[in-house]
Amino acid sequence: MPNNTDHHFDAIIIGGGMTGGWAAKELCEAGLKTLMLERGRNVEHIADYPTTAMQPWEFKHRGRIPYEVEKENPVISRCYAFREDAMHFFVKDTEHPYVQDKPFDWIRGYQVGGKSIMWARQVQRWSDFDFEGPARDGFAVDWPIRYKDLEKWYTRVEQFIGVSGNKDGLDMLPDGDFLKPFDMTCVEQHFRDEVKKHYKDRHVIYSRCAHITEEREIFKQQGRVLCQGRNICQRGCPFGGYFNANSTVIPWAQRTGNLTLQPHSVVHSIIFDEKENRATGVRVINAETKETTEYFAKIIFVNAATLNTNLVLLNSKSDRFPNGLGNDNGLLGKYVGFHIYRGKIWARHEGHQEFKTVGGRPTSAYIPRFRNVYRQETDFLRGYAAGFYSGRNLSVNRQGFGQELTGNLLGSKDYGPWNVSSHMMGETIPKESGFVALDEQLKDAWGIPQLRISVEHDNNDEKMIQDFFEQFTDMYKKAGFTDIQTHDTKQAPGLDIHEMGGVRMGRDPKTSLLNEWNQLHACPNVYVTDGACMTSFSTQNPSLTFMALTARAANHAVEELKREG
Repeated sequence: MPNNTDHHFDAIIIGGGMTGGWAAKELCEAGLKTLMLERGRNVEHIADYPTTAMQPWEFKHRGRIPYEVEKENPVISRCYAFREDAMHFFVKDTEHPYVQDKPFDWIRGYQVGGKSIMWARQVQRWSDFDFEGPARDGFAVDWPIRYKDLEKWYTRVEQFIGVSGNKDGLDMLPDGDFLKPFDMTCVEQHFRDEVKKHYKDRHVIYSRCAHITEEREIFKQQGRVLCQGRNICQRGCPFGGYFNANSTVIPWAQRTGNLTLQPHSVVHSIIFDEKENRATGVRVINAETKETTEYFAKIIFVNAATLNTNLVLLNSKSDRFPNGLGNDNGLLGKYVGFHIYRGKIWARHEGHQEFKTVGGRPTSAYIPRFRNVYRQETDFLRGYAAGFYSGRNLSVNRQGFGQELTGNLLGSKDYGPWNVSSHMMGETIPKESGFVALDEQLKDAWGIPQLRISVEHDNNDEKMIQDFFEQFTDMYKKAGFTDIQTHDTKQAPGLDIHEMGGVRMGRDPKTSLLNEWNQLHACPNVYVTDGACMTSFSTQNPSLTFMALTARAANHAVEELKREG
């Protein structure tokens, strides 16, 4: 196409979610004319949150998913947030089918904002224990960066999105730029004190979350106000109390006048020009009309979310790259992993009966990883973190009929014992046998090969799950909790919604796809900064690291363009 058409930009971003939004913010602030392609519909902050102000009795099914919908969507129905109030933000099973070589629950949100609308909002930094893990423990390949390379970018992201937390002074979980925390319950404080009394290497802290708890000028500029503790965040928050891309980074980029936002745009592939030896654009299919259009730019950011990013790159074939863009070493789509969420434990606490919980808060307590941090002490590699929740429920009197029943229900004022629970977040080890690939026969509605997913738990995971049960049972007993019960959900990978890898970073082009700036080794004007870029997976909720990597890479791209003139 001639250079004077409206199909030419300085930068193209594939994906309008959390990391795509951060790429847009950084690139547009730097003055780059940027096209953001999102395969789903547009979702505008506040205007497109149809259930955000609804009361429980206003939902036809009182929040439950109708049986017919659940039966037709067995995968997405397993997601905790796929309920009547937010089901419109999730991809139904039949809308974009995929092939499960091994069971995998692929949870997706196709709209501007992506899954940042429905995410759990937990944000923890990585430490050098995480970045140095592969080199120290002998799995995967060495990360090309360390904590010092990402530290200021973590801060940049935290200051913009708003993160509530405490300065805990832990070397395995670096402190950040925090807003004031919500209160921990008395039982969480009790558990914290008991753990501190019995263990030198274990800590119970407030779980850092992307919620505004203090007013700052930057939040006023974004049009956001304090978190109201409504705990219905998955509907979209009209206050902007938590971070999503719709209320922050995307509108921020639009205000510069440099962002062109184009929804309903399914990216087929990235165009590689062999004469110029660089990527020159993207091939896009209109999601509604199926019409194909090409757009061109100097740099391309691939932020379609981990598995779709792998799909786009695998489908970007040319004479130079017959197996996918940048895939000279044959590793594209391999070393895909996830977080282990199978382990859960419950108990009761008979103490603190003089206290009860009233109101809501968006987070709870958190136990950072304590296994194999300073030395290898178990028969499995790496470790796990865990949440810790406590609360009391009313003991409702359901006896009687008619007026008697109504009086009993309304008159219930007694609370039962404290309930406590934890769930594990374990680190899987990336393996070549954990991969995604293009199916050779099956196509989706847009003529693109369906994605085949072959990822599973291994023996290392099984040992870690058992260790979680043993260690937390012991911790619960030492805290005086009773009626302790453990449960292995046996859930398939994917339901953690933390899939990562396939386009990993590394130092050597022979063993990795991306360099230290998230550029493809073999095609450096293409950047990958979502979960696909991860070399290893740690235990922390990964979104904060994705955003920091994106901000860092986008600023590098801007400097590269300046250098090239």
